[in-house]
Amino acid sequence: MNNAKNPHSTVPENRSVMLRLPAKDAMDPAAIERALKQQVEEVDDWVVLRRSLDARRHPAVMELKVGLDMTELPVVHGNWQSVKGAPDVVIVGAGPAGLYCALRLIERGIRPIVLERGKGVKERRRDLVSLIRQGKVDPESNYCFGEGGAGTYSDGKLYTRAKKRGSWYAALGWLVEHGAHPDILVDTHPHIGTNKLPGIIEAMRKTILKCGGSVRFGTRVDGLIREDSGAVGGVLTSDGEIRSQAVVMATGHGARDVFQWMDDQGFPVERKPFALGVRVEHPQSWVNQRQYRLKGHQVASELTLPPASYSLVTQVEGGGVFSFCMCPGGVIAPCATEDGEIVTNGWSPSKRNNRWANSGLVTTVTEEDLDRAGFSGPLGALEFQRHVEQLCHAAGGGGQVAPAQRLEDFVKRRPSKTLPDCSYLAGLKSVDLTQVLPGFIVDRLIAGLQDFERKMPGYIHSDAIVVAPESRTSSPVRMPRDPKTCVMPGVPGLYPCGEGAGYAGGILSAAMDGMKVAEALSLDHGNLSSVGSE
Repeated sequence: MNNAKNPHSTVPENRSVMLRLPAKDAMDPAAIERALKQQVEEVDDWVVLRRSLDARRHPAVMELKVGLDMTELPVVHGNWQSVKGAPDVVIVGAGPAGLYCALRLIERGIRPIVLERGKGVKERRRDLVSLIRQGKVDPESNYCFGEGGAGTYSDGKLYTRAKKRGSWYAALGWLVEHGAHPDILVDTHPHIGTNKLPGIIEAMRKTILKCGGSVRFGTRVDGLIREDSGAVGGVLTSDGEIRSQAVVMATGHGARDVFQWMDDQGFPVERKPFALGVRVEHPQSWVNQRQYRLKGHQVASELTLPPASYSLVTQVEGGGVFSFCMCPGGVIAPCATEDGEIVTNGWSPSKRNNRWANSGLVTTVTEEDLDRAGFSGPLGALEFQRHVEQLCHAAGGGGQVAPAQRLEDFVKRRPSKTLPDCSYLAGLKSVDLTQVLPGFIVDRLIAGLQDFERKMPGYIHSDAIVVAPESRTSSPVRMPRDPKTCVMPGVPGLYPCGEGAGYAGGILSAAMDGMKVAEALSLDHGNLSSVGSE
């Protein structure tokens, strides 16, 4: 079962050249080869190693890094082996952190037992349809809970700035090995798409099962078993007790009940700053025109240009404001995990071919902000987050109807008489969000928007809309852990992991953290023994 073909975690160094080509030629092998022959006398084998769009000048061009003397793109494959009868480790959560932790443990000869409170990736679809059409939130199966975690049905962007923190190329390689297109190894901003991710996630589960691991759905973890020594001895679930000498907590940032019972049971949980704001949506055609400097009736697709994106950041009085999770050709989705709250997020299909472009527009809620607002204690940031989501639910009037406002009216602090077309399908209600959101959030967002208008003229567009809130950009808590061993201080056998624990911020960084935790845990492999939990 060993399929290892490349043990390295980074792209091997090869003789390479850089090319700049019109976008329409960047995918044409003949055009690339003609350009190569202008720089290299003899060209036999070559592979595009990196591809990035440079839209700073008109017309936009593609920059290519082309590896020479290569016949195929290097891919890092997993060293999957049978772990039947090997020591067990429980992993709480089947998001990217949990799945990648499980796969890395298999490489290290340890049997993972993955527990997921939600449903399998295909079964989740029915609950998401009900959420959108009927406004009904299933607290165990929604955009955040279920196989693959929050990212499965909310985009599949693989951006990360954390390439020095983990095996990012290996993480991408495992996605390719399980069905992702190899372009994610090449593109500067790789993206899989919500329509394609479910099949990849399902393939990862099959690898875990084939190797002898276990994946159990509909199994909510309600507590930890604590031995007399203070070490963790397993988990208490909705189906009973599961013994294990190590537990990885990879719950995701929406597992508020987990944070609550951990705090109640005396496990250290810390309040953490997090980002909060709104979703802003523009016509994709305007974003294309502005970013590509299109003239007249030019259309990006006719010029072989992908739907354009943007990234904006500024510093205003009180803190920073920045765009987050920008979704070209995307959709705004309802992502609540409980009744009585509104949560928005964005995603794009693989083709990014919807009429709108949306982005989170957020500011950081600091420790000082929380203290001034009166939200203290380990769960203070969580309670503030919930407070804002409940305010927005009340303003929307029920179900998953979200409060919304024209962007230009939001900036001028006035109600909107009408709302433009929007991709959010669960319903909108025109509301003056400046009277709903906390004042310091509103002040910073408006100041940031005014600066964005200077940086990207036309950003305060007449057909742009603001939908609130964007509140789940990151976890409002942190589970402390040792930086080397990844063990929670004073709790042997407990390994906080991923976005919910406060150590990641997206699919790829969560996956990399899962791998990191598995590697740290495997150093104790000799101290683990099979305890017959299943």
